[in-house]
Amino acid sequence: MSTQLGVLAMYMPGRKLEELSFYRKLSIYGQKLGVDVFVFTPDDVDDNRSRIHALAYNQAARSWTRRWIGFPPIIYDRCRYHGADNYRKITRFRQKYTKLRYLSRPLANKWIIHRLLSENENIVPHLPSTIHYKSRKQLEQFLKKHPIVYLKPKSGTGGRGIVRLQRLRGGRGYLMQGRDAERRILPATKVTAANIPVRLAGWGLQSKYIVQQGIPLELKDGRVHDYRMLVQKDGHGKWQVTGCAGRIGPPFSVTSNLHGGGTAISMETMLKNRFGTEEKVKSIKEAAYTLGLHIAEHLETKFGTFCEAGIDLAVDPSGHVWLLEVNPKPSRDVFRLTGDLQTYRRAIRRPIEFALHLLEKKAAPKADTKPLDLAPQSQQNESH
Repeated sequence: MSTQLGVLAMYMPGRKLEELSFYRKLSIYGQKLGVDVFVFTPDDVDDNRSRIHALAYNQAARSWTRRWIGFPPIIYDRCRYHGADNYRKITRFRQKYTKLRYLSRPLANKWIIHRLLSENENIVPHLPSTIHYKSRKQLEQFLKKHPIVYLKPKSGTGGRGIVRLQRLRGGRGYLMQGRDAERRILPATKVTAANIPVRLAGWGLQSKYIVQQGIPLELKDGRVHDYRMLVQKDGHGKWQVTGCAGRIGPPFSVTSNLHGGGTAISMETMLKNRFGTEEKVKSIKEAAYTLGLHIAEHLETKFGTFCEAGIDLAVDPSGHVWLLEVNPKPSRDVFRLTGDLQTYRRAIRRPIEFALHLLEKKAAPKADTKPLDLAPQSQQNESH
């Protein structure tokens, strides 16, 4: 008898699902491992009968069909809020169905994550200086300390609403660039420190923003870059670095997000282009992988079991690794776009393997039993 895995998603306008091609691949891998994957949103739940009108992928017909099912024993939460209405729906769902078992869970906003990670001595050297936006005066003092500063929404993703401030030579104000809430690139503008809150009036700086030390991310052609690392639980319940790849932003963008027009490149290629020697590339990669595992393990002590995190990293010109952001609902497209299909497939498979591990652990007697060996383990510093 096959196991069921529910994928909790959210409808976009027109009842479209944002990650349908990912869910299709998840379903195909699930079938290979004896897991039936069902996709649903809070709108698909019949509260009166505790049943769900879920989507199931029929591989033979290459099409999605709807089926009434009971609640699956484990749920993979892929909800991305996109607006107050969706946020209310998912909050109501979680409050109503508290006994459901989740494979993944929401973490906290960027400010809370920063404060929690600051408690770990292994992570602190990799955290850029960060404060909660309070006033223009406080921002001015921060700008005096750091030549590049980022203003980021505490709860944003995909590069939305991020502003970069770069000190101009001779102390003649700042170059302000960024993206608005719709990801549109804001043209570069010269501003004074006093003028910044005026220019961003209506953005909710005091309630919604953090101020962060900028790490130099520009390549020789002026485009910014960073690295997306995917850290996941494997079929034995252990954290592994599934892979890490570089992202290069489009011209005139202050972010490198793929949704905002960025391009993907392998981590090794990017590091070799910048640092040259194999030895330097190896030491940076090892530092990044160790940091990724420390972050996942520390956050798990704070939030409880979860299955994966996307960790955005920067490497400064000296080779020091910095944490930019942690994303609890990461995409894995960066590996497909670099052509690293082995890592891409592993990134899709691992949540299913971990779900099976959790379900088997729950069903197993208390005696010392070994989990299913579902897939060969990747080495922590495996070259992808």
